[in-house]
Amino acid sequence: MSMLNTSDAHLPFPILIGDIGGTNARFSILADAAAEAVNFPNVRTADFKTIDEAILMGVFAKTDMRPRAAILAVAGPINGDEIPLTNCDWIVRPHTMLEGLGIEDVIVINDFEAQALAISALGENDRERIGTASRELVASRVVLGPGTGLGVGGLVHAQGSWIPVPGEGGHVDLGPRSMRDLEIFPYIETIEGRVAAEQILCGRGIVNLYRAICKADGIDSKYRDPADITSHALAETDKTAVETISLFSTYLGRLAGDLAMIFMAKGGVYLSGGISQKILPALRRSEFRAAFEDKAPHSHWLRAIPTYVVTHPLAALAGLSFYARQPASFGVSTEGRRWRR
Repeated sequence: MSMLNTSDAHLPFPILIGDIGGTNARFSILADAAAEAVNFPNVRTADFKTIDEAILMGVFAKTDMRPRAAILAVAGPINGDEIPLTNCDWIVRPHTMLEGLGIEDVIVINDFEAQALAISALGENDRERIGTASRELVASRVVLGPGTGLGVGGLVHAQGSWIPVPGEGGHVDLGPRSMRDLEIFPYIETIEGRVAAEQILCGRGIVNLYRAICKADGIDSKYRDPADITSHALAETDKTAVETISLFSTYLGRLAGDLAMIFMAKGGVYLSGGISQKILPALRRSEFRAAFEDKAPHSHWLRAIPTYVVTHPLAALAGLSFYARQPASFGVSTEGRRWRR
């Protein structure tokens, strides 16, 4: 068995699809290219020592269908035959999967590549438009995912293919712009003196921003859990929490607009991740979209780009399924990321 450098992405069905996060792993099986995906209950990563054990108990024990191939999206760098996961003790070892699970072919990609694949073909029922821009173009797109961290993925459309572009866009600099920002930013917790976007635009970032506002205003902080801040903001039962989520929406809009310009994302910008869905009522207000469009001298261009919140509950699995059904429609690099028996 050896790792192959091949662009032939056609896999034998049935195909096991897996989205492996830090806390939960989600699996489904595609019987063939036309079949509906069969979804399995979420697996808590802490409940199993290895991913192989989780697949045996969480999938194989619940169906007679035996996959011949697997496509996995993982939160972590893919470099070599052992792939450690971020925020989880599992190590993905494709060779072990080939030997122990009867699988012939394994492809492993980055979790935000899967999110990018998903936004190539999400239906109207799986997204909610934010703002009035609605022009549908088959053109480059961007996905941002504020959740445990801040993931960013690009989706370039070229030569009839969708090409996902992974990266570390969540770690670009975020700076103050308004007078209020200048009051708050000195109190934002930094990384070696730097305010990266992920210092604000994720779960712990909400708490970081809330505490900074409290310090700027000389008041005691009451909340340590992002869910508490979010719920009080949406219920309008705490003034500082309301401002926290308002500013969160503004900063998310600014970054989304920056990324739209970087990628020439005329096909739209999509917000995925757990926080986007939780704060949807706040994102429907004016702050996010106003900040997104406020990009002089190119505001007219930003006003034409649609923005969406992804509401599909299993977007990464959907993206991997789109790819598994029609690999020729996607320019997914499998070099160094595919293993075969």
